[in-house]
Amino acid sequence: MSKPILILAMALVCATQQSSLKFTVPAGWVEEERTSSMRIAQYRLPKATGDAEDASLVLYYFGQGQGGSTAANVERWIGQIQQADGSSTKDKSKEDSLEAHGLKVTTVDVSGTYVAETALGSGTFHNKPGYRLRAAVVETPKGSYFVKLVGPEKTVTQWNESFLSYLRSFEFR
Repeated sequence: MSKPILILAMALVCATQQSSLKFTVPAGWVEEERTSSMRIAQYRLPKATGDAEDASLVLYYFGQGQGGSTAANVERWIGQIQQADGSSTKDKSKEDSLEAHGLKVTTVDVSGTYVAETALGSGTFHNKPGYRLRAAVVETPKGSYFVKLVGPEKTVTQWNESFLSYLRSFEFR
């Protein structure tokens, strides 16, 4: 391999390795210290008037080929919400997709009682009625990124447009 081709090949490898997900953080979101190396970003979304708690938004990246399929994540997120009347949460959930700068983004929107595990493997679970979960899988050339927004229904609704704006701002470069 000649020197110019080798240098070009090395430059392409370096450029590819430097690529990452870029995004714009909406006004009003409060950046928090990440509590895990798998978290690319973590935010507190201030509570709506009348709600007792803020919402939380986390952007995860587990590595190329890691974190599970889009369908598996949507199913898991839907499973983190239960209906008070025992009806099917899946039937009440809304799945959608959009494109952000050439990236496929699959979203899920579901409300009810939030029953996710408080920490992976802890064996303790939330029990938060009146919650809403918005989540998304962002497919990139280096694997999927995962976004999870959860909080009181009114608060998540207050931040819904900025959540969608955040998703539309995603760009892989």
